[in-house]
Amino acid sequence: MTALHEATAYDSPVTRELSAPALPRQRSAGRSGATARAARPTTGSHRRVPAPRGADTGRHYAVRSAAPRRALAAADPEVLEAALADRVVQQQPLVVRRPRRRLVRRHSVLLAALVAGGVVAGYFGFTGTDDARAEPTSVLAAETELVGNDEAAIMPMASITVVQAKARLKEVAASRKDRAHARAEAEEAAREAARPKWVLPIKGATLTSTFAYRWGTFHYGIDLAAPMRTPEYSAGDGVVLRAGAASGFGLAVYILHENGDVTVYGHMEEILVQPGDYVEAGDTIALLGMRGESTGPHLHFEVHQGGEYGTKIDPLPWLRARGVNI
Repeated sequence: MTALHEATAYDSPVTRELSAPALPRQRSAGRSGATARAARPTTGSHRRVPAPRGADTGRHYAVRSAAPRRALAAADPEVLEAALADRVVQQQPLVVRRPRRRLVRRHSVLLAALVAGGVVAGYFGFTGTDDARAEPTSVLAAETELVGNDEAAIMPMASITVVQAKARLKEVAASRKDRAHARAEAEEAAREAARPKWVLPIKGATLTSTFAYRWGTFHYGIDLAAPMRTPEYSAGDGVVLRAGAASGFGLAVYILHENGDVTVYGHMEEILVQPGDYVEAGDTIALLGMRGESTGPHLHFEVHQGGEYGTKIDPLPWLRARGVNI
């Protein structure tokens, strides 16, 4: 194999040393011993020495072995030039990737166009002529423009007379009054159902005498002892028949009830009702005392069945029959 074949056979784009057979040593008078030793070609096999990547420029790879080059030059300089021309790696074109352009979305363009059109229309509408703005427009004309002439023709304005309107107002007022009256009646009925119909004529008292004989005579009522001026109550609903001075009682109150019975209250210190007053069960009628024939402050309570002059009966069973216990 010739020197040219050896040089091209081991060529590659990466850097490697060329191997060639040793040539006969040629001495020259103009070279020194050191130069001759430096020009001595390297024989034998050689290790591949890759070039550092930092030293490459990216344009081409150069022939870096000097010994094969001198061997080829000694053989034929034209062959060396041809070999070097084949070994040079041509520069690779640099490809620059440009970033992709973002396409503007169509709706953004349309939105911008709408905004621009609105601004222009608003400007020209604001700066329009004063005559167009000053032109009066009636309500009927505006309604006609909105609903159209055909619809306006078939939609006449409805109305009522003033007399009809006033009559309607009276009806509403009467309806409200009736509702208020009904509501008041309902509330009164609820209260009436909840309140007691019969009560004990005095609270916190002590029973000291009953319906029986006492001291040689018959006692036609019961005595309920309590401190002075303790409130006395009507035992049930009724109307005051009498109120004032009474023989043996000092002061007394007579109340007629709906069932025809009369209850009597005696010996009070002060009377708080008058004849003809309507009282309900639990209303205060007097303040407890000890007027008349009395040994201490107490309430003398009687029941006359059938009226003021009716039969005097025992008050305890009468009260128990009405849910009142002593």
